[in-house]
Amino acid sequence: MAKYILKRVVMAIITVLIVSCVTFLLMMSVPGSPFASEKALTPQQQATLDAKYGFDKPLPIQMVNYLKNALHGDLGESLKMQKGRPVAEIIADMFPISAKIGVIALAWAVVVGILLGCLAAYYRGKWVDSLLRVVCTLGISMPGFVVASFLLILFCSPVGPELLKSFELTAIFNPDLGAKAYFMPCFALGLYPMCYTARLTRSSMLDAINQEYIKTARAKGLKGGKIIFKHALRNALIPVITYLGPLVAFTLCGGFVVESVFSIPGLGRYLVQSITNRDYFVIMGTTIFLATFVVLMNLVVDIIYKLVDPRIDLTKGE
Repeated sequence: MAKYILKRVVMAIITVLIVSCVTFLLMMSVPGSPFASEKALTPQQQATLDAKYGFDKPLPIQMVNYLKNALHGDLGESLKMQKGRPVAEIIADMFPISAKIGVIALAWAVVVGILLGCLAAYYRGKWVDSLLRVVCTLGISMPGFVVASFLLILFCSPVGPELLKSFELTAIFNPDLGAKAYFMPCFALGLYPMCYTARLTRSSMLDAINQEYIKTARAKGLKGGKIIFKHALRNALIPVITYLGPLVAFTLCGGFVVESVFSIPGLGRYLVQSITNRDYFVIMGTTIFLATFVVLMNLVVDIIYKLVDPRIDLTKGE
């Protein structure tokens, strides 16, 4: 186990390094500079700023210098949106907001998704199964901005039902409202993973209940509910856990579209704004942070495999 974890950590570092290099090269290959849009600056002033931040150097040297600083925790500073503020400080300030919404969305999505998947497998071929499949297909098909816009129409628009408008939900995220502020963004962010988890659980559960050990349990007289939740669910969760790795990273870091629709001051929305404003160091710092988070979650998922099913040999094939 220790050897496997060490190998995965080395691979994770290499992966983050490759992502950082590719992102840097793509970002810097775009013509112009972050200061080109500032008409008040003279060409000499723009050249001075380029020299200050190292944009006048050859691209490989810029990349090496940035990666050296990043290894020491220096992700640079914001060039446009919060000029002069360290990127690490911006991430530390905004990530908790995205993470809180993501944790709530992830919690209800996983719990409800697994329960609905088990329910659909238990009643496979019946109207309950058909209804859940239709609902999950619709949930997977609708983009996040469609779900968010639909919620705004229902709860905040003058054309929405009066009963739903009585909940007094606001289109702009306001944490002072308490639970009301989190309902719409968490629902919009969690609908897709909930539906996907339900379909994945159903498929895995149907595979599990056709195994020989399930047939043996039925032969011993065990009831269907006990077979589903006590015996089949544990093996059926392995594909779900695989999906949870990148899902956790994406959800905790915030849905870009959902945060933009509800004006949530989180990391996802800020990354979108930084791309629009060509705030290079914010783009790079956030990308490195997200890549590291995704790689870390995939490593955690591999370790959880062993806890869920001790028969899995993580070192097999090495």
